[in-house]
Amino acid sequence: MSGVVAGVFSASPAPLRELLGVPAPAKLNWFLHVTGRRDDGLHELQTVFQFIDWCDEIDFELRDDGGISREGGDGLPDDDLCVRAARALREFAGCRLGVHMRLRKHIPAQAGLGGGSSDAASVLLALNRLWGLGLRRSQLQAVGEGLGADVPVFVFGRNAFAEGVGTRLRELELPRWRVLVAWPGAGLSTAQVFGSPALTRDTPACTMEGFCESLKRALAEKATQGLSAGATVAAGAAGAGGSGTPDGSGSSFASASRMSRALEFGVNDLQGVASQQLPLLQDVKAWLEARCGSVARMSGSGSAMFAPWPGSADELPRDVPRSWSVRVCSALGRHPLLDWAP
Repeated sequence: MSGVVAGVFSASPAPLRELLGVPAPAKLNWFLHVTGRRDDGLHELQTVFQFIDWCDEIDFELRDDGGISREGGDGLPDDDLCVRAARALREFAGCRLGVHMRLRKHIPAQAGLGGGSSDAASVLLALNRLWGLGLRRSQLQAVGEGLGADVPVFVFGRNAFAEGVGTRLRELELPRWRVLVAWPGAGLSTAQVFGSPALTRDTPACTMEGFCESLKRALAEKATQGLSAGATVAAGAAGAGGSGTPDGSGSSFASASRMSRALEFGVNDLQGVASQQLPLLQDVKAWLEARCGSVARMSGSGSAMFAPWPGSADELPRDVPRSWSVRVCSALGRHPLLDWAP
């Protein structure tokens, strides 16, 4: 992730010719409940989103001729989400400027990590600055809704409890923690997973308040000694009106054992169907659980899975299968571009 970009620019638009190294972070779903299906075929969901520091990066160069172009992102269609986001924003704002984008993909596709949606959101936030549009965050979220259900949360910029099709968002203060994320080198089609007749579509609805109480109990559990400052802050902010550092997450990391208990709230209703469609997920789950000592969970519609990591940030299991992508990530307290729109 570019640590410079997020801290240099203020929220007010300024005349710019380029923006370099703009980060687009991945997300994890702590749980994902399918509570119903609407008449239009879309599903009613409940989930908790948290950003992690596995990021794509995008460079933006202003074009005065009104053209919109993109390079990089091998294998992506010409009309990918970055290009579609730029076109949608230009149409929404009535803007005549253009942009050339250079995309450096690091987040795997069809992994349930939100890479394409995050790219689109960072395009909206960056072009709002580059083109000097001065649009508010709520306006950018409205543009994002037309691009995909996960785009609005990346524009929203805060970890969130989400409902509806995933676009009704309420801000959450979540702990920082280290997480081992594994992608097995094969993706899953979101449409196929949601379209499976075996998918559970009637999980009883939970409440954000119930989630926060569960999180507070997990982080305050005395079974493991040495509660970190970050976990203390997050427990207070989530359930007891506490205060914290500017990113709302405290200065240190919650322990893996506490995070394992925190993740006991809910399930990912898509995981069973995804494992039927990609049996390799069972191997990923077993591999993660053996190395992390806790239950592994799938993010989104898969195929990436994750578990709280008890090791250090620069420590990685030595027996990573050759075709997999495995990273130790840090869960973030906020999106790195949170200050880029009022």
